[in-house]
Amino acid sequence: MDTIRPSVGFAAVKLLEDAGCTVEVPAQTCCGQPAFNNGDRATAKALAMQMIEAFERYDAIVVPSGSCGGQIIKHYPELFADDPNLAPRANRLAAKTHELVSFLTDILGVQAVAAHYPGRVTYHDSCSGLRELGIQSQPRKLLQSVEGLELVEMPHSDVCCGFGGTFAVKYGDISNQIVTEKVTNVASVEPDTLLAGDMGCLLNMAGKLSRQGSSIKVRHVAEVLANMGDEPAIGEAEGGKP
Repeated sequence: MDTIRPSVGFAAVKLLEDAGCTVEVPAQTCCGQPAFNNGDRATAKALAMQMIEAFERYDAIVVPSGSCGGQIIKHYPELFADDPNLAPRANRLAAKTHELVSFLTDILGVQAVAAHYPGRVTYHDSCSGLRELGIQSQPRKLLQSVEGLELVEMPHSDVCCGFGGTFAVKYGDISNQIVTEKVTNVASVEPDTLLAGDMGCLLNMAGKLSRQGSSIKVRHVAEVLANMGDEPAIGEAEGGKP
């Protein structure tokens, strides 16, 4: 997030502070998901240990990413299941890790946000957020409270965008076909903006839309909820130009 879309991190901090949290961002690295998904358990464990050591002293760990959240919550316990010393630490970290919007709604009880975003938007359900963490109604609930925003559902919003981490690299032709179908569904409801909660999905869909010459803006849902919708859309440079 800090190298590709720092505004999402700032949006996450704002939403958490507005909800009454004291937020700290310790030095950290990748959660290890790419290594884990490719069978490199040694690297995945090494990265996971760095994350555990950096975050285990906090009351809650909140991530603006379904895929990172899924890795920590679902797969850290799996990684260390056979280690009697590390398994308890991995399990404790998993138990207090949450995806951002789920944390706001399900844990803190946030019902609405003070944000304004004029336009017609549609929401893509990322695979990790939806299937691993059960995130579907939560972002829609908060989006409905955004002043000026019209939320429209695209067909098959819960179908994969084709990114899948290294899947898009290994199986480029298949990935391209999947994302082509996805952006066709996006465009069918004529939105001004496409939102999602996972940077991989957003980058993949923004790239395809840009290559097609589409004017649909692509943003992380946290940016809109935090009233940071004036940031350049994903795939745009400063000034709003591709």
